Amino acid sequence: MSKQKLPVGMDGFEKIRRNGFYYIDKTKLIEQLFLNWGEVNLFTRPRRFGKTLNMSMLKSFFEIGTDPSLFEGLYISGNQAICEQHMGQYPVIFLSLKNVEGSNFERAKYQMMELIAKEAARHSDLRENKALDGNAKKEYEALTTFSNGRYQMTEEALLGSLQTLSELLASHYHKKTVILIDEYDVPLDKAFQHGYYKEMISLIRMMFGKALKTNDALAFAVLTGCLRVSKESIFTGLNNFKILSITDTRFDEQFGFTDTEVKKLLSDYQLGERFPEVKDWYDGYRFGKADVYCPWDVINFVDRAKDDPVSGIVAELKYTKDFGEMEAACQKALQQIKDRRYQEYLLNDGRKDIQLYGIAFCKKRCRAICERL
Repeated sequence: MSKQKLPVGMDGFEKIRRNGFYYIDKTKLIEQLFLNWGEVNLFTRPRRFGKTLNMSMLKSFFEIGTDPSLFEGLYISGNQAICEQHMGQYPVIFLSLKNVEGSNFERAKYQMMELIAKEAARHSDLRENKALDGNAKKEYEALTTFSNGRYQMTEEALLGSLQTLSELLASHYHKKTVILIDEYDVPLDKAFQHGYYKEMISLIRMMFGKALKTNDALAFAVLTGCLRVSKESIFTGLNNFKILSITDTRFDEQFGFTDTEVKKLLSDYQLGERFPEVKDWYDGYRFGKADVYCPWDVINFVDRAKDDPVSGIVAELKYTKDFGEMEAACQKALQQIKDRRYQEYLLNDGRKDIQLYGIAFCKKRCRAICERL
């Protein structure tokens, strides 16, 4: 059995690689970015399909000062030309917008401001660069000023913040900047829910437009999200923009797990014979021409199975309109399981520790009765 730990709920590439967690190699994505060149690339995929992990992997590969050992034995290490030309060769701006939200626009805008300020502060070398002129240093200070327990940034500085930071980094390193923006659509979704969508889309359109459309300091950019925003598009005028949705055959195997990868994962944990069970339980998605599984669902399945592979659960659900009938409904559900022998599938699969659940719902209440077979 593989001794590698499973990265349950983890989405940091460097942490996974440094700490010996199991990693399914998606570094072919780097090669494909250059083969299918786009200056600005948007990947739209469902939630929990490894978007953040892939973005973290891209950051680790491209950022100046990276540790090449993180990629030893992975697919991209076999492409010597790309590694020599691009590994550790760029300043990188990495933002995840998953926490940019609030009950009103001002709160959400401050979350955006704080995110930008912390990313600028991560590049603290800019403050020490004596080659930057006085105006450049003032621009950097405008992005990182902190007083009275809050970051202080003017509206004008926030709107131009991504472009400004990329220009400062390009000037400092004499290399164009890579911009990675994860979950770009979360602030828009939250804004729609709370009634300030117009204000948020205006803010993001201005920020992204300055950074991605008319920015000579940009090497290339990658964005991810679940949604493609079309109405009042924030990407209007981006002629260098490429959208890669689940229908696109390019990159179709780089988000989510393929059949081959699931089989290998199961085999590494001595669960190879259970692939038909996974296939039956999880019908997956179709991305381009590939059948793809949600990585976290599969990892959680393996995590449970490797620790207790002989257990099983059978549940029957009932609904009643009367609270007083919930107990009887639970008992009826249990009896139905026994009468119709729903547990036979699990018994035939070698499961011995099987629990039966009779569950009843009434309006917003739920009651459950459990019996061990």
